[in-house]
Amino acid sequence: MTIVSRMAGFGHYVPERRVENLEIEMQLGLDAGWIEGRTGIRSRRWAMPGQTLTDLATNAGAMALEEAGVDRSDIALTLLATSTPDHLLPPSAPLLACRLGLQASGAIDLAGACSGFLYALVLADGFVRTWGRPALVVAANILSRRINMDERGTAAVFADAAGAVVLAPSRDPHGGVLGVELMQEGENYDLIQIPSGGSARPFEIGTNPRDLRMTMRDGRAVFMHAVRMMTQSSVRAMEQAGLAASDIDRFVPHQANSRIIDAACDQLGLQPAKAVRTIGEFGNSSAATIPLSLSLANKQQPFAPGEHLLLAAAGAGMIGGAVVFGV
Repeated sequence: MTIVSRMAGFGHYVPERRVENLEIEMQLGLDAGWIEGRTGIRSRRWAMPGQTLTDLATNAGAMALEEAGVDRSDIALTLLATSTPDHLLPPSAPLLACRLGLQASGAIDLAGACSGFLYALVLADGFVRTWGRPALVVAANILSRRINMDERGTAAVFADAAGAVVLAPSRDPHGGVLGVELMQEGENYDLIQIPSGGSARPFEIGTNPRDLRMTMRDGRAVFMHAVRMMTQSSVRAMEQAGLAASDIDRFVPHQANSRIIDAACDQLGLQPAKAVRTIGEFGNSSAATIPLSLSLANKQQPFAPGEHLLLAAAGAGMIGGAVVFGV
C-alpha cells in the first residue's frame, strides 16, 4: 500500500512579552482602536532581548516531537522556514536539529516569507512519501527586530512566534497532502522587502539603518494580490483533491489581516466559522502563523481522522499557495 504522510504532532511557542495595540498606537500617533479596526489585531508577542530565533523554534519543535511520540533518532529531515535566521551564515536549522537531539536528521533553512511553511510542508510530505521516514517542519520568525517603527504598515502588524508539525509515514489512503497549488508573481517582487543586507545591496559604512528594516510599498496592492492568490490556489488545490468548499472542515489561512481571511472565505464560499483565527491575539508572524494556528486549534479541538484541512498563504516576493491535507 502507498505510503502517505500524517500530522503526528503539533507544537508552538510565543514569547512572554505581550505588546498591546495602545503601546504602538501611542508611538505612531494613531487613535486608539486604529490597528484593530484595520487588521483585527489586538496584541502580539515580541521576543525578549537575548532570545534568538533558534530558541523559539526549539521550543515549538520539542512540543511537536513530544506530542508525536516518535523517537528522535527516527527524524530524518528537519526543515526550518524562516525569514529571520540567527545569522546570515550559517543556517539555523542545523543548530535547531542539534538542540533537539535529532542526530540522524538532515537540516536546512527555507526562506519563503509568509508562504514558507506551506512550501516546507509540501517538501517534507514528498520526503516522507518517498523514504517512509518522519520529518520535522518548523516555521519561526522574530519580526520585531525587522520592522520599521516609523511605518505603521509594518509596526502595527508583525510579531514573533514559532510553530511546528511532525510528519510521519502512514498508509491511510485518505490522509496526507491531497491537493497542492504553489504559485508566484515575481513581477510584484518588491511590494514587501528589506532593501539592504543582501548581496544586491550589502552592508557597508553609510548604509541607512532604515534600509535594514522591513518596508511595505503599497499595502492596498498587497491586500488585493494576497486575497487573489490565496483564493486561486485554494480552488485549484481543492480541485486536485476532488473536494468542494463544503467538504473542508477547517480553513487555516496565513494570519496576515482579518479582512484578508474574511475576503478569502467569501470568495471560496467557506463559512467564516470554519476559519481558524489567531491573528487577534498573536498578530502576523509570517511563516509561523499557520503551524501556530494548527497547534492551537488542535489543542482547543483535536483534529479527527477524516477531517479535511485547507491551508493557504501569500506574502513577500508574492509567493503563495494552498494545500489540502487529510487528517
